[in-house]
Amino acid sequence: MTDTALPGPDWVRDAVFYQIFPERFDNADPSTDPPGVQPWGSAPTRDNFMGGDLPGITRRLPHLVDLGINSLYLTPIFAAATNHRYDAVDYTRIDPILGGRAAYDTFLGSAHDAGIRVVLDAVFHHCGDQHPYFRDVVAREAESEYVNWFSVAGFPVQPHPVPNYLTCSGCYYLPKLNVYNPAVRQHLFEVTRQWLDTGIDGWRLDVPYMLENPSFWRQFRDVVKGHDPNLYICAEVWESASEWTDGTTSDGAMNYRLRDAVLGFVSEWRGGGETFAAELERIDQEVPAAAKGLMMNLLGSHDTERVLTHCGGDVAATKLAYALLLTAEGAPMIYYGDEVGLEGFNDPDCRRCMPWDQDMWNVDIHTWLKRLISVRKDNIALRRGSEATLSADENTIVRLREHPEQSIIVAANRSLLPREVPAPTSHAEKGVDILTGEAIALDQLTVPAKGIRIVELIR
Repeated sequence: MTDTALPGPDWVRDAVFYQIFPERFDNADPSTDPPGVQPWGSAPTRDNFMGGDLPGITRRLPHLVDLGINSLYLTPIFAAATNHRYDAVDYTRIDPILGGRAAYDTFLGSAHDAGIRVVLDAVFHHCGDQHPYFRDVVAREAESEYVNWFSVAGFPVQPHPVPNYLTCSGCYYLPKLNVYNPAVRQHLFEVTRQWLDTGIDGWRLDVPYMLENPSFWRQFRDVVKGHDPNLYICAEVWESASEWTDGTTSDGAMNYRLRDAVLGFVSEWRGGGETFAAELERIDQEVPAAAKGLMMNLLGSHDTERVLTHCGGDVAATKLAYALLLTAEGAPMIYYGDEVGLEGFNDPDCRRCMPWDQDMWNVDIHTWLKRLISVRKDNIALRRGSEATLSADENTIVRLREHPEQSIIVAANRSLLPREVPAPTSHAEKGVDILTGEAIALDQLTVPAKGIRIVELIR
């Protein structure tokens, strides 16, 4: 099967994503700051604001281009009450604190001019409790025309101590939308079309697995693909992605299973290379081969601790984890700040402000990621090749990335000593280390401590 015959938006197979939590990326327009905004770099809490905005993202596009990023995923940017904006109060408006519609138009145009695609967050399982339709239900109870937009057990509406209405994970300020109601579906699909018309390149689906109506995301897909089949739909999935990669809902999924496998091998030492290989095999069983290239692979996000923190501050382990990410099949995603060694435990600590003072950067990690992204872009087998495990033991794993135009061996060693790995001589007799340019005799393939070899096979 040729690349062009594969299903889904073909550009994703060449994408390197970067996730931005807009409130913490850069504050370029203090005039839109909310009351009580705190100084940039203050300790993050679940409630405080630092003033990050869309002009800030626009201003920092050169940083992304320099890193090698060609695709962006933004967490919600619609009008909301919190710093994370997963509590929409108006899906039709860009949050004024982020700069409003004018700032959005400038950002989107500038990103596209820089060769960067933009994916927005579709938070359609729930809205915020400050949404005017929910407030109308609170005020008018059963007489509200929006009473069936939500699932309220009785009146008055009571958020405490336990909400008497359906929510997202029991969170009182996130009332669940009733997508069985045709009016709700119509509204959400109109919103979808509104932002598609502005020229975005796709949607990330927030907690789609919590939406019990199985037809909703199929109908959503029809709306999106009816606008342009080349648009990307990516589901947030923490477990098996089987139902999100069969071509009926999303194109791919956030590959948290790969994150668990990589970090389990590199930093947690949960089993060795054999365990890592087995977990990779399970992913292969769950995700169709034709969809592997459409997965969004990641090591960290706004919902996890930072990669360097997870690795206990171990830069070498962090670099090895990123090498495994950037050489895996699927589109890699870098969470903002991870490229400069930003640290942080789980939410809200993982949502620290991006440090723009380069004296605060871990230059080693930044340089390494730039190199890995460049290597990925320059080698078609790393972007579009299939992948398989050739060997694995307690401390190492050897993977093959194979494309009709190129074959590459990826050999990783997590141990504190250099390791020799079984020679893949059945595939070739010699190779070239892509990272160093060094000629490699495959019968003596030695992988450095906490390191990786990326070797192009010469037939």
